[in-house]
Amino acid sequence: MTERKPPGVSFESWVDKQIRESDERGGFERLPGFGKPLPHLNRPYDETWWIKEKMSREQLSFLPPTLALRKEAEEALKAAAEAPSEAALRRILTEINDRIRAALAAPPEGPPLNLVPFDIEEQARIWRARHGS
Repeated sequence: MTERKPPGVSFESWVDKQIRESDERGGFERLPGFGKPLPHLNRPYDETWWIKEKMSREQLSFLPPTLALRKEAEEALKAAAEAPSEAALRRILTEINDRIRAALAAPPEGPPLNLVPFDIEEQARIWRARHGS
C-alpha cells in the first residue's frame, strides 16, 4: 500500500477499500495461520502474550544473571561429560569456571548463585573412567 489517501475521502472508507482490494487479489491467503483457529483462546487474557509468544518463537528467555549462569553451568557440565576428548572437557569446564569465578568476585543481581567452580581433575577422572581412557 504505497498510495496516499485522497483528499475528501474519509480515512475509514479508504482503508476499507485497500483491504477489500487486497483480499480480492488474494493478499491474505498466504499469511501464516490462514484458515487455522486462533491459538490459546481458552487461556485467560494476558497483556504480555505477544512478548511471551515472540520469546518462545525465537527461543529466548529472560532469567536473572545468577539463574542464567546456573543454567549455563548445568549445560556445560553435561556437555563436558559428553565431550569427544579430555581436552574438550577441560576447555568447556575452564570457560564456565572463569565465568563462575567472575560472578563470585562481583555477585550479579538476582538470587544467590550457589555455585563453585567445577573440579576439573575430578571431572576428567570421571570422564576417563566412563570412556575407558
